[in-house]
Amino acid sequence: MGYILVTDDDAVVRKHLRSILEGAGYQVKEAADGNTTLKLWRQEPADIIILDLIMPEKEGIETLMELKQAVSDVKVIAISGGIKGQADVLLTVAGDLGALRTFKKPINSAELLRAVKELLGSEK
Repeated sequence: MGYILVTDDDAVVRKHLRSILEGAGYQVKEAADGNTTLKLWRQEPADIIILDLIMPEKEGIETLMELKQAVSDVKVIAISGGIKGQADVLLTVAGDLGALRTFKKPINSAELLRAVKELLGSEK
């Protein structure tokens, strides 16, 4: 079982991702912004962080950069719905900054679970 930290400012998205991940047997915590993500991660480092790129207070790109600065091998899956079609650009930037997988919203549940399994190196 892995521990996954889901970060998205949309509570509906967080709950949906939590349901998918917990249904597959993972332990999940939620954060609504980058500041909360960093606080939770410092208290208990997650095996994987699923990180929305557009959020208030501390957006995802900035949070990703801080995480990678602290621990270069932190495993991040970046997600974005984008602003007026900018999701692809944001996800490319996130990949360039070290996100190991990127997904455009809405996220395909099976693809997300496959990525989580691959990143954890498990056959769960």
